[in-house]
Amino acid sequence: MFLIDGDQTGRIKATLSNWTGVIYKIPKPTLDDCMKEGDISKHINHAGIYFLLGEDSNGRPTIYIGQANTRKNGKGLLQRISEHKNDENEWNEVIILTRQNDTLDAAELNYLENRFNDLAGKIKRYVIINKCEPTKGNISEEKQSEMDEFMDNRFAIVGILGMKAFVAIHDETSPSQTGGTNDKAIIFYSSRRNYPASAKLSNEGFVLLKGSHIREKLSATVSPSTTKQREQYSHQIDENFITTEDILFKSPSGAAAFVVGAHINGNDFWKTKDGKSPKAF
Repeated sequence: MFLIDGDQTGRIKATLSNWTGVIYKIPKPTLDDCMKEGDISKHINHAGIYFLLGEDSNGRPTIYIGQANTRKNGKGLLQRISEHKNDENEWNEVIILTRQNDTLDAAELNYLENRFNDLAGKIKRYVIINKCEPTKGNISEEKQSEMDEFMDNRFAIVGILGMKAFVAIHDETSPSQTGGTNDKAIIFYSSRRNYPASAKLSNEGFVLLKGSHIREKLSATVSPSTTKQREQYSHQIDENFITTEDILFKSPSGAAAFVVGAHINGNDFWKTKDGKSPKAF
């Protein structure tokens, strides 16, 4: 990781040893500065994949997934991203993925754009604002294998940069913080029989699991943050007030309040089958 502006909120360059790829995280206001100095002035004109990151009116994170090929005028990513400056959907930073030797061709770009779009759609952390789903295109098995490896290296970096569009809310195969066992094994259940819900600990917080029943009406004393979350995740609640996707919260109490629509202590609300609360872990 290299802080181009000497500031962790500024432009960041990320590379891995023995990998030809290079990733940049660029705040929108600094985009024009990328032509002035250093490797970024060269890489920003390569062919590559880019992700425009923002937030919608409900506070949900948004992502636009695009690609740029090198143009006759020698410009690639910078010119394509600049065309988005006045988009209807607001964005505040861009992450770009390219190769240091500028060798990504049209077929590879099509494949990468399609795969990233497909993964973000399955994980559903971000609202994808692309109007059209990118096509996979024609790519050989050998090239596909190479691009999949190229993507794996990218996943190792973007999570550190703060973009988690391709990171599952909970991974059943990943070690937990509770002793190296599968974190999926530790399930908590609602102590309120009229709200059958389940949840689990994760490295990021507390996950309310898909299929949980929640209270339809909010109490008069519910916190503003819970009210906002109900609006934010309304697209993940069906007509019977059952969650259709896993939802991540910062704490057990946040998930419990979301379920019952009122202020409540999460350590009292959530219990394992043997009666343990989240604080026991």
